[in-house]
Amino acid sequence: MDVLYFAWVRERIGLPKETVDTRAATVADLVEELKAREERYRLAFADISSLRVALDQELAEFDAPLDGVREVAFFPPMTGG
Repeated sequence: MDVLYFAWVRERIGLPKETVDTRAATVADLVEELKAREERYRLAFADISSLRVALDQELAEFDAPLDGVREVAFFPPMTGG
Protein backbone atom coordinates (compact mmCIF):
# COMPACT_ATOMS: atom_id res chain seq x y z
CA MET A 1 0.00 0.00 0.00
CA ASP A 2 1.17 3.55 -0.63
CA VAL A 3 1.63 5.75 2.42
CA LEU A 4 1.77 9.51 1.87
CA TYR A 5 3.05 12.10 4.33
CA PHE A 6 2.22 15.81 4.19
CA ALA A 7 3.48 19.01 5.86
CA TRP A 8 5.46 18.51 9.08
CA VAL A 9 4.82 14.74 9.00
CA ARG A 10 6.77 14.57 5.72
CA GLU A 11 9.50 16.77 7.18
CA ARG A 12 9.97 14.55 10.24
CA ILE A 13 9.96 11.31 8.28
CA GLY A 14 11.97 12.69 5.38
CA LEU A 15 9.81 11.15 2.66
CA PRO A 16 6.72 12.36 0.80
CA LYS A 17 5.59 8.80 -0.03
CA GLU A 18 6.58 5.19 0.37
CA THR A 19 5.20 1.76 -0.42
CA VAL A 20 4.66 -0.28 2.73
CA ASP A 21 4.12 -4.01 3.02
CA THR A 22 1.93 -4.35 6.09
CA ARG A 23 -0.18 -6.83 7.99
CA ALA A 24 -1.92 -4.03 9.90
CA ALA A 25 -5.67 -4.43 10.32
CA THR A 26 -6.36 -0.76 11.15
CA VAL A 27 -4.74 2.62 10.68
CA ALA A 28 -3.68 2.56 14.34
CA ASP A 29 -1.96 -0.80 13.77
CA LEU A 30 -0.13 0.67 10.77
CA VAL A 31 1.02 3.62 12.87
CA GLU A 32 2.42 1.21 15.47
CA GLU A 33 4.27 -0.73 12.76
CA LEU A 34 5.75 2.49 11.39
CA LYS A 35 6.75 3.72 14.84
CA ALA A 36 8.62 0.46 15.42
CA ARG A 37 10.79 1.11 12.34
CA GLU A 38 12.90 4.10 13.35
CA GLU A 39 13.06 7.12 15.62
CA ARG A 40 11.89 9.49 12.86
CA TYR A 41 8.57 7.62 12.65
CA ARG A 42 8.20 7.62 16.44
CA LEU A 43 8.66 11.40 16.40
CA ALA A 44 6.20 11.93 13.56
CA PHE A 45 3.52 9.78 15.18
CA ALA A 46 4.19 10.67 18.83
CA ASP A 47 0.83 12.44 19.16
CA ILE A 48 -1.72 11.09 16.68
CA SER A 49 -4.36 13.42 18.11
CA SER A 50 -2.56 16.13 16.11
CA LEU A 51 -2.94 14.16 12.87
CA ARG A 52 -5.63 13.37 10.36
CA VAL A 53 -5.74 10.38 8.05
CA ALA A 54 -7.33 9.68 4.68
CA LEU A 55 -7.88 6.25 3.15
CA ASP A 56 -8.06 6.26 -0.63
CA GLN A 57 -8.59 10.05 -0.40
CA GLU A 58 -11.50 9.83 2.06
CA LEU A 59 -11.14 11.15 5.61
CA ALA A 60 -11.10 8.34 8.16
CA GLU A 61 -10.46 7.59 11.81
CA PHE A 62 -7.45 5.77 13.24
CA ASP A 63 -9.60 2.74 14.08
CA ALA A 64 -10.67 2.37 10.42
CA PRO A 65 -9.90 -1.00 8.79
CA LEU A 66 -7.27 -1.18 6.07
CA ASP A 67 -8.74 -4.13 4.19
CA GLY A 68 -8.74 -3.25 0.49
CA VAL A 69 -7.15 0.18 1.03
CA ARG A 70 -4.55 1.18 -1.55
CA GLU A 71 -3.47 4.57 -0.18
CA VAL A 72 -3.11 6.00 3.32
CA ALA A 73 -2.28 9.69 3.77
CA PHE A 74 -1.23 11.36 7.03
CA PHE A 75 -1.44 15.13 7.47
CA PRO A 76 -2.02 17.78 10.13
CA PRO A 77 -5.50 19.32 10.51
CA MET A 78 -6.19 21.95 7.87
CA THR A 79 -7.18 25.45 8.75
CA GLY A 80 -9.00 28.01 6.68
CA GLY A 81 -7.90 31.52 6.14
